[in-house]
Amino acid sequence: MSIAQSHIRNFCIIAHIDHGKSTLADRMLELTQTLDTREMENQVLDSMDLEKEKGITIKSHAIQMEYRPRSGAQGKGEPYILNLIDTPGHVDFSYEVSRAIASCEGALLVVDATQGIQAQTISNLYLAIEHDLEIIPVLNKIDVESAMPEVVTDQIVDLLGCKSEDVLRCSAKTGEGVAEILDAIVEKIPAPKGDPEAPLQALIFDSIFNSFRGIIAYFKVEQGTIRTGDKVKFFNTGKEYVADEVGVLKMKLCPRDEIPCGSVGYIISGIKMASEVKVGDTITLTETPCEKAIAGFEEVKPMLFAGMYPVETDQYEELRASLEKFQLNDASLVFEPESSLALGFGFRCGFLGLLHLEIVQERLFREFGMDVITTVPNVSYKVYTTQGEVLDVHNPSGMPAPTLIDHIEEPYIQAQVISKSDFYGPIMKLCLDKRGTLKGQHYLTADRLELTYEMPLSEIVFDFYDRLKSISKGYASFDYHVCGYKESKLVKLDILLNGEPADALSSLIHADHAYEFGRKICEKLKELIPRQQFDIAIQAAIGAKIIARETVRQVRKDVTAKCYGGDITRKRKLLEKQKQGKKRMRQIGTVEVPQSAFMAVLKLD
Repeated sequence: MSIAQSHIRNFCIIAHIDHGKSTLADRMLELTQTLDTREMENQVLDSMDLEKEKGITIKSHAIQMEYRPRSGAQGKGEPYILNLIDTPGHVDFSYEVSRAIASCEGALLVVDATQGIQAQTISNLYLAIEHDLEIIPVLNKIDVESAMPEVVTDQIVDLLGCKSEDVLRCSAKTGEGVAEILDAIVEKIPAPKGDPEAPLQALIFDSIFNSFRGIIAYFKVEQGTIRTGDKVKFFNTGKEYVADEVGVLKMKLCPRDEIPCGSVGYIISGIKMASEVKVGDTITLTETPCEKAIAGFEEVKPMLFAGMYPVETDQYEELRASLEKFQLNDASLVFEPESSLALGFGFRCGFLGLLHLEIVQERLFREFGMDVITTVPNVSYKVYTTQGEVLDVHNPSGMPAPTLIDHIEEPYIQAQVISKSDFYGPIMKLCLDKRGTLKGQHYLTADRLELTYEMPLSEIVFDFYDRLKSISKGYASFDYHVCGYKESKLVKLDILLNGEPADALSSLIHADHAYEFGRKICEKLKELIPRQQFDIAIQAAIGAKIIARETVRQVRKDVTAKCYGGDITRKRKLLEKQKQGKKRMRQIGTVEVPQSAFMAVLKLD
């Protein structure tokens, strides 16, 4: 069934975490009968086990629905194609959101009637407005007893400048009001604008690796039409392929003869190399190529760097292959090879945040069977040397000698925290402890406050988000963007085990916090490093100066057990013999640091 371009609608759902995006998508799939009752389950688009366990969306999912508007609505009874791209809500996955927005003409802005507008809602909204998307505001969870529909509607009206009657009300759980949303999508969101007769231009917005069929790329056709059997070329890489199969994305891949202008689909062309498919690339025809690539979305900027090393050193090449395949499905991961004294060969990876790091590590294990050791994450610093050079340092081991450093600059962020005014005090104290400077505050409603802070990125890397959630009883929401570099007084903190530096545990830290941090790490490692046959000295050092020390006591066998009675010298002789053995053992013994120790360093309170 071919549908006219004027009857295609591409839209995404943007919202804060847990405001009901995936549940609303479920109801839409039910209502349009894209799935029958047998296949239906909760959060059906969150197909990863991890997504279901954590109750968050990690990947944006695209799915096509067919809908006939009800009586009274525009184009009543005629079939329309609706392409939904579901997006994550967590700040760490904002890159997924930007890709979804780049391939849509409209967005549903979902706001929870019990919680009101949150920080992530605002930042995703600005992203959508920058791309000139048509915004349809939706108030969700109106069936909950604690809902405040009037108050939250006023907040949405203030934010968008729309009329209060434009705000649609629904309950994604019960399905109330969902049909009105589908009608509004048909009425308000414009049809795709491309020219079907122009040379083919299609934007790749995602891809996955299939071990049988190679790489499957998802795209949106901006101009022209793509057909099965076409000879296609990827614009940025310059590689040419044959489109063995093109089709649309339902719950499964559905092959079609052609994908018309303005629609969303997938292409399989037997690509085996992960490096040949770049998210944001343009697909065009070999014979009649388009003149220029589509100006896609911005390059991803990693916020956080950590080393990833295989547990078995001979699995280095396997880890590289796994990361390349993983990158297809998660374009926000960047990596480059590096080596470490303690851990051998591995990769320096860039992530968007701590949750992203945790998810990547977990997915590598589940999807590729790769068990990895992750080092302490850090941000990248600009180091100005006395010779006038500027170095980008992602890793403490890359720091030049202290005598060569003129000064160091670290990245700063502009952070927005939205919370109930009751938690104003604790939140301000938390931000001040993290070296934050208050830049502005403004009341959204009588009891909801927006605080703007400027603070170092390195301070929010560890536990800022967790602590913010606990002091505000889960109410505060948080969003940030990098706003530049500022000079800072940083030192390199080394951890020594029996005098040997454990380079995987070293970190760059502000001089004022170094003593306290060093002491905490030593105490934590004392609990976690298993006892050996010899004493283990754990020391924190800045340069040659030791600032903290703990000792893991040796395990001793009672060698005097067989001596009963007799002269004390007999016991002393046995103890002396044991002492000599321990001394010799210490010279040849090595200290194994368990993976739990690396993770515990991240979660220091």
